[in-house]
Amino acid sequence: MNISQPIIKKIEDTRNALDFFEKEILLLEDKKTQKIIKNFPTVYIHNWKNSGKFEVYIGESNNIFRRTREHFDMAENNAEGWQRKLLNKKASLFIIGHEHFNKSLTLDIENRLMNYMLSVDSVKSVHNSRANPQFDYYPVEELDEIFNKIWMKLHKENEKLFPTESFVQNSAIYKASPLHKLTEDQKKAKEIIIQKVDEALSSEKTEQLIFIDGEAGTGKTVLNSSTFYELYCQAEKAKKDFQCYLLVNHDEQVTVYKQIAKKLGILEKYGNVVDKPTTFINNHTEDNPVDVVFVDEGHLLLTQGKQSYKGKDQLEDIIKRARVTVVMFDENQILTTEQFREAEELEKYRNKAREEDNYIILHEQLRMQANSAIVDWIDAFTKERILKKIPKADGYDIKIFNSPEELDLKIKEKAKKKKSSLSRVIATYDWEYSSIHEPKDRWLKYWEVMVGKWHKPWNRELEKNFSKEEKKQIKGLAWAEQPQTIDEVGSTYTIQGFDLNYAGVILGPSVKYRNGEIIFDPTESHNHKATRNRTLGDGSKQKFGELLIQHEVRVLMTRGVNGVYIYACDEQLREALNKAEG
Repeated sequence: MNISQPIIKKIEDTRNALDFFEKEILLLEDKKTQKIIKNFPTVYIHNWKNSGKFEVYIGESNNIFRRTREHFDMAENNAEGWQRKLLNKKASLFIIGHEHFNKSLTLDIENRLMNYMLSVDSVKSVHNSRANPQFDYYPVEELDEIFNKIWMKLHKENEKLFPTESFVQNSAIYKASPLHKLTEDQKKAKEIIIQKVDEALSSEKTEQLIFIDGEAGTGKTVLNSSTFYELYCQAEKAKKDFQCYLLVNHDEQVTVYKQIAKKLGILEKYGNVVDKPTTFINNHTEDNPVDVVFVDEGHLLLTQGKQSYKGKDQLEDIIKRARVTVVMFDENQILTTEQFREAEELEKYRNKAREEDNYIILHEQLRMQANSAIVDWIDAFTKERILKKIPKADGYDIKIFNSPEELDLKIKEKAKKKKSSLSRVIATYDWEYSSIHEPKDRWLKYWEVMVGKWHKPWNRELEKNFSKEEKKQIKGLAWAEQPQTIDEVGSTYTIQGFDLNYAGVILGPSVKYRNGEIIFDPTESHNHKATRNRTLGDGSKQKFGELLIQHEVRVLMTRGVNGVYIYACDEQLREALNKAEG
């Protein structure tokens, strides 16, 4: 069945323009267009510029003319709301109709438009109060195609406000957006979290822990941001005082969350509620706990003192400073000795959550567009140290390369295409790097990954020579979103928590194959945070390098949404991978 094109009309966002448009509609010879605009549900986008960037409000209505006049009435009577800005700015209004629009479909179109606009660089603010995704209705199967047609038409109207879909979908903000439609798994978890938060806050309970286990790609970040935003929406609606923080250890992820909170108006109303764990701990006390703290990437929390953090366990310190703590955790992504937790200690936290029926597991793999056979192959490699025959699957590629040059060229080829522009080379931390010191060899301009004659700078190296203007252009972008990084090699420290279209993984000398088993060799690693001694609770010192390098490899190999390309420096591993591919 061919789905018709949407009807999109753009007018000035004024009463006079709206009155004229309503009269014009009545005079149309095309009665179908007249009927769709006047009698069907429509979606609309108010937009105007502020300090060189756009602000938008997206809505849906059964009567676009009445609803828009209500906005104008509110603009004239309300000095605080977003509507007031319509009177002071040169605004325009997009009115979107389709012959298949019904209430549920327009709500989903509205929600996806909000999600996209939140992710657009040129958009400063999205003023809608909350998302309202729909789930099962007729014709939900037409949603994607109708939305694609709408976005393409909007893109032709204004490329800056409506960039290509692939550009939006590859942005770090889009990946972490709280406006995504949740899976059943995520939806149930969100409902439980909100219920438990309500119970704790109404009963004056403190130090409540909600513990969520989920492996890489199971949707922890979206669940985190969605629930965080929903609680603020509920507080806004109830007009109650509310203190809710979102904590994450990665500088890049902090930037992403802050951009989301800023665009949704949370930072302006509630202050800096997105922070790093150490800053939060140092700025809050146990005798004055905040309402709720969300911890993304809880496996990155410190379990010993380090620099500005003087405590012994960041998770324990956060729990003492909040009435409810919601932590997202994946023990297979613990990468350093200072994050390492003994099994008994980790189980203590899980049991604390279980006692209150606050323990949740996310199972569904959402990042990799891969079937169960592909997931099983990666699990076997990165968890069981077993190399199985590589399965074939539509929609996801595992390819083995015999030289880093070939892998690099293939990733660059993928990165040139709009749909796979977020493709990068990443590697195990098996080559020297320092963010403080210059390379030891004077002839080296950058810290580099070197394999034979092939070499490429580590992440963050090329920007050292950028001008202030060039640095300004990449500020706020995740490492993989920055254009120059196609000529760099990423590590777990820049790519953890982010997606790539295709991940070109270089397995350095620390990953070997001997006697039918994959070996993780700490003596070949330059990741000193993983290979140094760790003092345990009983005072003994142990090394966990093998396990932590195994985790490092898992993080790298689970970054690709559409595929992972692999080059192994170890000759025996390379041969075994080639046989497994054949």
